[in-house]
Amino acid sequence: MSLDTQPVINVADIALDSLSHGDRFAVQTGEIALQLGLSTLGCMLHVVPPGKTAFPFHRHHGCDEMFVILSGAGEYRIGEARIPVRAGDCLGAPAGGDAHQIINTGGEVLRYLGLSNVPPADLVEYPDSGKIGVGVGAKGVHPENATFKKRGLLTPAEYWDGED
Repeated sequence: MSLDTQPVINVADIALDSLSHGDRFAVQTGEIALQLGLSTLGCMLHVVPPGKTAFPFHRHHGCDEMFVILSGAGEYRIGEARIPVRAGDCLGAPAGGDAHQIINTGGEVLRYLGLSNVPPADLVEYPDSGKIGVGVGAKGVHPENATFKKRGLLTPAEYWDGED
């Protein structure tokens, strides 16, 4: 991906990268914010095939997220709720709020924008799998800027454990 910036990008012209895992997860994503020269606001296009979801059920502790459904229909899994969504809907996922996930339950491709702040640190919980993710970076937690980014299972430890 080229990081050449430009002042205007049309969503139809965004280059897409594919990501998939198993039978449940499939998405094409296109970077928008970095191409516009933005460093503290993130924005990506997500294109999800019918019957799939882009990402695992998760919640951020340092990052607010907002999603704008451009086309298609699906379901917003947030906390214990499952809310139908369609083109024109705006979805909120505040930092420290309920875990969330967008699932394409419709018969056509689901296209949406994901917007977020890009904080210097974020911790992400994945309730379905019990793992956590941590990202830190002086210029933000975006993959291009993070200086530390790890994901795994947390093993409880006392403060002095391993400090002989």
